[in-house]
Amino acid sequence: MSAELFILILLVITAVGFDFTNGFHDTGNAMATSIATGALKPKTAVALSAILNLVGGFLSVEVAVTVTTSVLKIQDKASGGLLDGIDAEKAMFIIFAGLIGGILWNLLTWLFGLPSSSSHALFGGLIGAGLAAIGTSGINWDGLVVKVIIPAVLSPFIAGAIASLSTWGIYRLTRKVGDSKQESGFRWGQVATASLVSLAHGTGDAQKTMGVIALALIAHGSLSDQQIEAHGLPIWIIVLCAGAIALGTYIGGWRIIRTLGKGLVEIEAPQGMAAQASAAAIILTSSNLGMALSTTHVTTGSIVGTGVGKPGSVVRWSVAGRMAAGWVITLPCAAVGGAVSYFIGHLIGGVAGAIVIFLILAALAAYIYYRAQQQKVGADNVNADWDEETNGVVPNDPTESQGAKKTKEPVA
Repeated sequence: MSAELFILILLVITAVGFDFTNGFHDTGNAMATSIATGALKPKTAVALSAILNLVGGFLSVEVAVTVTTSVLKIQDKASGGLLDGIDAEKAMFIIFAGLIGGILWNLLTWLFGLPSSSSHALFGGLIGAGLAAIGTSGINWDGLVVKVIIPAVLSPFIAGAIASLSTWGIYRLTRKVGDSKQESGFRWGQVATASLVSLAHGTGDAQKTMGVIALALIAHGSLSDQQIEAHGLPIWIIVLCAGAIALGTYIGGWRIIRTLGKGLVEIEAPQGMAAQASAAAIILTSSNLGMALSTTHVTTGSIVGTGVGKPGSVVRWSVAGRMAAGWVITLPCAAVGGAVSYFIGHLIGGVAGAIVIFLILAALAAYIYYRAQQQKVGADNVNADWDEETNGVVPNDPTESQGAKKTKEPVA
């Protein structure tokens, strides 16, 4: 086995690992409100989301193309090969290190229950590694700004405005409807709209990893742009990435689910449906347009919007502010992780360098997981009352399952 092939195999394994963390990190985007209102039991919700993420991964490759053309500038557009001065090993180390930066940021934010963008973590890692290896000429700045940065800045505000108006309209139109009928109808509506968000997440996020693997194969010489244009992505890439994100989703990122479902707003069923419907519409539209939109930004904006749109509802702006700060530092922090990983791997070089940075990733991931198990958040306490004083994701009483307010009987 050649050194380049060995590095490629480690890279693909790491890419699948990133897709897995994307799944459990972003489960809350789809199911947090349904779990918080009791529309779905926690484990039923993540199982449903996993199935729909799997299906979504097969629906489109527009975002996969975005990753290969809008972030790193390592290909010659005319020939489809690598640019002068970039060999296969260097290109794969850039992608490998970028994935490591993205994974570490995903795990760290998950530990603190901070809903941040897995997409931005990935892009940040790739940018950091690209800058470390090539400099500013290695980044496609125009594509990054137009297809990633601008949509990321605008999407929470657009989602919030739509969700706010939807929430106001829903409460106004149903004010004369009996509480029991209203509750039942909206809870079923939540299940439907949450399913749409899960499907949308699969259509967008699984494909970003598909694009990264495709870029690595192009760098290795095993795949070309012409082959992708003629035949699409190889089916094994699609199956691998869709399966990884579905498995990660099924594991359930309970810490993120808790922050989104309980930390921002005390959500009622009409608000949950409005938030999920708004998020699904925006994410599906952006995916079809080839925009690498963050489901985290869209969902969070929608949830905050429902708090603004419902008269008398209280938004915990301190939690929202902490999340916004996390979004701002996601790109640079993941970039630092990607750059450091590249420097270490490149300094050692070859197969040994790839093994070392892979083992560093494994060790740090194991430590973060160990820390999370010391203060566990799971299906049994994800709906515990939110502590207004600490705003911490871990409940004060780890054994508390539903908090002072009992959730209504789930529909499933």
